[in-house]
Parts: sequence; structure tokens; C-alpha cells
Amino acid sequence: MEITTQRYKHCDLIGVKGRVDSYTAPQLNEAIEAVNKAGRYKIVLDLSGLEYMSSAGFRALLVGQRNCRRYNRGEIVLAAVPKRIYEAIELTGFTPLFKIFDNVTAAVGSF
Repeated sequence: MEITTQRYKHCDLIGVKGRVDSYTAPQLNEAIEAVNKAGRYKIVLDLSGLEYMSSAGFRALLVGQRNCRRYNRGEIVLAAVPKRIYEAIELTGFTPLFKIFDNVTAAVGSF
């Protein structure tokens, strides 16, 4: 798995490529926490390069969303979600918890 971070004026962009499983999910969690520790809580997750996400990856998303939304500071939005990952998000019942955008530009523009 490869994680990239980019800082914008109103939000941070975290790009995720590869597979997020029980072995790599802690890295995703650490990337989200690092942005939060910098005092930034509006995060766009670019999932366009994501091939697979296990339940551990979904848990990392859920924990990150909870931390960002605490005290109405911000939120995590998802961008460019591959079809198979989107179907898994629907099956887990996470679609009401995340705003999902077709591309990164729209997601960044939402902030």
C-alpha cells in the first residue's frame, strides 16, 4: 500500500493506492491521525488507486471519521471510489456516514 498526503488551504488530501488489509490498515490510521494532530480535520481520501479494502480498512475509516467529526471540526469525504469498494461500503452500511464524490476536484471543492 502507498499513502500520499497533500495539504490544501481548506482541507488535506490523502491518496491511497494498493490494498488496505489488516497488515496495512494501521498505516492508513496513522496517516489520518497525523493530519488530525496537525490541527486539520477536513480530509479527502482519494481511493482511485485502491484495489482492495478489508474490514480493518473500514474500521480505520470509521475511527478517522469519528475523530474528525468530534466537536463539529470537520469530516472525511471519499473521492473516486472504485465500483467494487463502493459496493462493499454499501454492504457494510457506511454510505450514510461518508460523503462520496466521483472525483477529487469535486471532493476538495466541497470544503
